[in-house]
Amino acid sequence: MAIKFQYNKTSLQALEKNLKMRQRTLPIIKSKETALRLEVKRCKEDAEALERKLQEQINGYESMYALWGEFDASLVELEDVRIDVKKVAGVRVPVLSNISLKVRPFGLFSAPKWYFDGIRLLQGLAKTAVEHEFALAKLNLLDHARKKTTQKVNLFEKVQIPGFQEAVRKIKRFMEDEENLSKSSQKILKSLQQKRANKEQEEAV
Repeated sequence: MAIKFQYNKTSLQALEKNLKMRQRTLPIIKSKETALRLEVKRCKEDAEALERKLQEQINGYESMYALWGEFDASLVELEDVRIDVKKVAGVRVPVLSNISLKVRPFGLFSAPKWYFDGIRLLQGLAKTAVEHEFALAKLNLLDHARKKTTQKVNLFEKVQIPGFQEAVRKIKRFMEDEENLSKSSQKILKSLQQKRANKEQEEAV
C-alpha cells in the first residue's frame, strides 16, 4: 500500500499519529481474532455433534419405516422458534432460546400404542434439525467475522504498520539531511565571510 506523504513536520506528525493508533489497536484485533478462532472451533464441534445426533435419529426413524405408513406425520408441527441475540467476541449472533412444537389431538384409543413413540421421535428429530440449522448459521456468521478480522490483522501487521514506519523513516532522514545541509551551508558561508573579513583587514593595513 502506497502511503501518501510530504517531506515536512505536519506530514510526519500525522503519520506518527496513524502509526501509534495502529500499533495500539493491533493487539486488540489479534485477541479478538484468537477469541473468534476458538469460538468457530467450538461452534464447528457443536454443529458436527448435532449432525451426528440428527443422523442417529433419522436411522431410528428408518428402523420403524414399515410402521410410518400408518402414522400421520402432520400431528407434529413446529409452532414457534424463539431467538435471542448475544455478542460473541464482539459479534452479534443468534441464539436459540426455545423451540415450541405442537402436537395435534388424535384418537388416543383408536391410535396404535407406538404412536406415542412416533410423536416423541418426530419431536426429537424436529428439535435437533432446528438446533443444527442454527448452529450452522452461527458458525457461518462467526467464521465470516473471523476471516474479516484476520484480514484486518494482516493489513495492519504486514502492510499499514510497515508502510507508515517506512514513510516516517524517509521523512526523518530527509529532514536530517536537510538540517545537515543547512548547517554545512552556514559553515561554508561563515568561513567565506571570515576569509573576506580577513582579506579586508589585510588590505586596510
